[in-house]
Amino acid sequence: MMELQRLEFVKPMAGVEAFSTTRGKVEVKKPYSQVNLCDYVGDDALRVLDARLKLTMQLGIDLDDLVMPRQTHSCRVAVIDEHYRSLDIDKQETALEGVDALVTSLTGVVIGVNTADCVPIVLADERAGVIAVAHAGWRGTVGRIAAVTIEEMCRQGAHVEDIVVTMGPSICQDCFEVGDEVVEAFEKAHFNLGAIVKRNAVTGKAHIDLRAANRDVLIAAGVPARNIAVSQQCSRCEHERFFSARRLGINSGRTFTGIYRKSC
Repeated sequence: MMELQRLEFVKPMAGVEAFSTTRGKVEVKKPYSQVNLCDYVGDDALRVLDARLKLTMQLGIDLDDLVMPRQTHSCRVAVIDEHYRSLDIDKQETALEGVDALVTSLTGVVIGVNTADCVPIVLADERAGVIAVAHAGWRGTVGRIAAVTIEEMCRQGAHVEDIVVTMGPSICQDCFEVGDEVVEAFEKAHFNLGAIVKRNAVTGKAHIDLRAANRDVLIAAGVPARNIAVSQQCSRCEHERFFSARRLGINSGRTFTGIYRKSC
């Protein structure tokens, strides 16, 4: 059975489950081992399909009920609704191209994103029955993808003050060294650099706290601070448990983070 790590919200969410996959049994010389659901990072297509089938069987859903976008570090959000479900597979793939966040009100449908150091953000309004997931790398964070996702959730009936959020495993600030051009991008986007940037005393290199930056975005969008939980697990430090592009290279697997509402 595939090992899934449950993501905890700050309060019980009846009928809502969020999780991240773990790598399972790791073979050191194989950067895709063992559990990778992402089909555009160079892994063998049959291995990816096998992983997806194992996950859907474990969750008790059909393969069509597992929805993930083809991410490009954009701030595009797609709504997974009955119209999307009615499309043929080619049109569904087109609808998910270049998308980095998903929103749905459907039950029994698992929506998720793939990450390998970026921040996976899952959001839910239990009362409204609206859930979402977003992939926030530094570009998505600068573009405030979390806020864009919340805007779409509210268009689907959610209320920002009722939204609860949890972030899955991602790279920690100590591991996330960046060039000055990245710091400048955050500065131009009016982030509080004092709260998210520190310099290594030896190298002088900048390190950004993506988790803190996204937490600030969520709060600015209206999510109460008390409603936000943040995983402290680092994908790069724990690369034998979660995939890390910084540790394994870009041609490696991805950790899948999903959320779904259980069918009654």
